[in-house]
Amino acid sequence: MTQTAFVTGGTGFVGANLVRLLLHEGYAVRAMVRPNSRLDNLQGLDVELVEGELNDPNLWQQMSGSQFLFHVAAHYSLWQADREILYQHNVLGTRTVLAAARQAGIERTVYTSSVAAIGVREGGIPAVETYQSPVEKLVGHYKKSKFLAEQEAVKAAQSGQDVVIVNPSTPIGAWDIKPTPTGEIVLRFLRRQMPVYMHTGLNFIHVEDVAWGHLLALQKGKTGDRYILGHQNLTLKELLDSLAQITGLPAPQRSIPAWIPLSVAWVDECILAPLGKPPLVPLDGVRMAGQLMYYDSSKAVRELNLPQTPIVAALKNSVEYFVNKGYA
Repeated sequence: MTQTAFVTGGTGFVGANLVRLLLHEGYAVRAMVRPNSRLDNLQGLDVELVEGELNDPNLWQQMSGSQFLFHVAAHYSLWQADREILYQHNVLGTRTVLAAARQAGIERTVYTSSVAAIGVREGGIPAVETYQSPVEKLVGHYKKSKFLAEQEAVKAAQSGQDVVIVNPSTPIGAWDIKPTPTGEIVLRFLRRQMPVYMHTGLNFIHVEDVAWGHLLALQKGKTGDRYILGHQNLTLKELLDSLAQITGLPAPQRSIPAWIPLSVAWVDECILAPLGKPPLVPLDGVRMAGQLMYYDSSKAVRELNLPQTPIVAALKNSVEYFVNKGYA
């Protein structure tokens, strides 16, 4: 008998790749979409679409009949002005979704957290699942909201609900519809709009491996555990050099000190935004870039058999997607 997975956030980057994997692996998929969602990422797929909101008190009725839940949806923003909506969607929304899952009789939930909830270690030392930055040291309200949302999943698991937590790092690949901040880097590179770079570093992973990490967490994960879904730690310069090799376009050769974008971002958000000018550079984004955001995903590789597709392949997929879709 076909098993049904209820997916929130299926119209987004990670969610769209997860939905495709679930369908390929023989699951029926019921995807919750907001009334104003762009459905481009789900067009042509054999998916049951269910209109709803994360904080809908009747969400359990839409989940009824599903065996599994993937709660992928989250609000992503680094703008100071979006503070309230971040906590409403990410924290209260997760609490409501998990309560709905209990009421609907969902057998197992995979909750999509983020390495943002874990924080970073000093000196670029890769963080593992057992590490946790104090919440006051997490940069910005997005990271704080993801930490608090993850605590909702932890509490649910401690109360007896079957919940597994996955913490993706920085995914790259196709179906990056918005696009994400990393997709924006690829796009700006393709458009020759990146003359300089900052000294920063991230952990990257192919988005298809992130999707597999979700399914493997469903199949093999331990209740209440968190699993970092990541692969390779790279500096931004190394990523841009890889893009240069793939595309034949020149990589930027000059770096800029952090105080320059910090100053621009501060003026943008603190002076111009209150006057009605849309800000272009988020202050929290620049503050995050001042840290080496490195992670160790060996637990997920060891316990879940998380795939580790070369990042060059992910970048090629990303470039092809943006070019084919007319972004660049």
